[in-house]
Amino acid sequence: MVDLKTKFNKEVVPEMKKKIGYKNSLAVPKLLKVVLNVGVGRTRDDKQFIENMTGYMSLIAGQKLYPRPARKAISSFKTREGMIIGYSATLRRKRMYDFTDRFVNVSVPRIRDFRGFEPKSIDASGNFTVGIKEHIVFPEMIGEDIKNIFGFEVTFATSAETKEEALEFFRLMGFPFKK
Repeated sequence: MVDLKTKFNKEVVPEMKKKIGYKNSLAVPKLLKVVLNVGVGRTRDDKQFIENMTGYMSLIAGQKLYPRPARKAISSFKTREGMIIGYSATLRRKRMYDFTDRFVNVSVPRIRDFRGFEPKSIDASGNFTVGIKEHIVFPEMIGEDIKNIFGFEVTFATSAETKEEALEFFRLMGFPFKK
């Protein structure tokens, strides 16, 4: 089994140079970071749920999550400035590649009724964002006493300059996209 960083260097870089026409290997888009975001929503007052959620997310991310406070008060959502409305983790280097490898090869095939990611999930800057409806698709959750199921968002930030470059990069990295 080849790790994702080795696959990037040995397979993706030469293929991208050939398809897109890069002259230099350093011009090929690369994965910069992976950001995991989870919102607390209506459960913000349930301390036990938040404790379980952050514990599970820490297992998935492989590092501690950081609380994200509200920037401004919104009365219709019953939030005040400074209130914790979510948690996030930014993965870089080895943890980023390990998470991405587990995500593509283990978790995505376990998603129910999965037909492939939408190419329109990639923004104009070359970043890919996907929402996960159930956190239990990750292998870290097997055998855990799971009481509540929650969803979260994963953003893969790349150095790609266009949407087309990013789409080709993600396809070569093994992400399953719809045709």
